[in-house]
Amino acid sequence: MNPVLLEFPSEFETERLLIRMPKPGDGSAVYQAIQASLEELKPWMPWAHANQSEDDVEANIRESHAKFLMRQDLRLLVFNKRTGDLIASSGLHRINWDVPKFEIGYWIDSRFGGKGFMTEAAKGIANFAFKELGAKRVEIRCDSRNEKSRKIPERLGFQLEGILKNDSIDVEGNLSSTCIFAKTTS
Repeated sequence: MNPVLLEFPSEFETERLLIRMPKPGDGSAVYQAIQASLEELKPWMPWAHANQSEDDVEANIRESHAKFLMRQDLRLLVFNKRTGDLIASSGLHRINWDVPKFEIGYWIDSRFGGKGFMTEAAKGIANFAFKELGAKRVEIRCDSRNEKSRKIPERLGFQLEGILKNDSIDVEGNLSSTCIFAKTTS
């Protein structure tokens, strides 16, 4: 089946969060979250080193919107239901519709860290992948040195399947290792 024909919700809720596909106009809120979080993002996210304008971020949001509609990549924005504040950017990436399998990626606005929002969002996104998309496998990958990121799959009962030694280059040009956590249907 052509993934473009798949029907599934473009938004869902958890106890405290509204999680939805990006929409044109979201760039300003995402830009502000990036600016507030640069120091925490730079060690782990190569794109955080780029000098992005608000227009650049808006263009990226619009590209993400189109990719969501084409079912190529399912970026998701995370909002506080009560206040409407953008809390994080996440999504289901590295999609293989034949399995189907997905990888949850995420970063949080530093102003909202330490309150369990990212763990709640990742749990909601994993549930969405299994229930709405029929996932057989959901992964979370992170740099082995990123303790904050590692704690999320550990809290959610993902299994550490392995650490790929020296499999990538970090933002400073050094070799780094990647943890692969996964949940499967069996």
